[in-house]
Amino acid sequence: MSKVEEKLAELGLTLPQVAAPVAAYVPAVRSGDLVFTSGQLPMVAGKLSTTGKVGAEVTPDEAKALAQICALNALAAVKSVIGDLDRIEQVVKVVGFVASAPDFTGQPGVINGASELLGAALGAAGVHARSAVGVAVLPLDAPVEVEIQVRVTPEA
Repeated sequence: MSKVEEKLAELGLTLPQVAAPVAAYVPAVRSGDLVFTSGQLPMVAGKLSTTGKVGAEVTPDEAKALAQICALNALAAVKSVIGDLDRIEQVVKVVGFVASAPDFTGQPGVINGASELLGAALGAAGVHARSAVGVAVLPLDAPVEVEIQVRVTPEA
């Protein structure tokens, strides 16, 4: 088990299986020393755990927890490409999308769920640049979607 997965276990979390794509794409792609994930929804055991708009059917606190699930799914996607999460040198960028009620403006707080998880699991390597974007709707009526880009150690 990697040190990153051990840290997740200390936090009471387990790395899930890679979420199956819901359309024509792959969960993650490596290009040189970078890995780019596709947008990850808050899928748990192959099912979307919650649907709706943040600030309407979904509370900001619920959405923050969903963003954490998205980040876990993103780490699983990265692992599927590199094999060992300890090879992550740096989370370079996080992009979070929040399906928002028209008057909801707390997108950064929601995406903190992903950012805080990455920081807790990866330490200094989890510090990243970020965008948090409010949108009208996401695939499958998901409240949150997160994608990450990471720099990894070169292959031997």
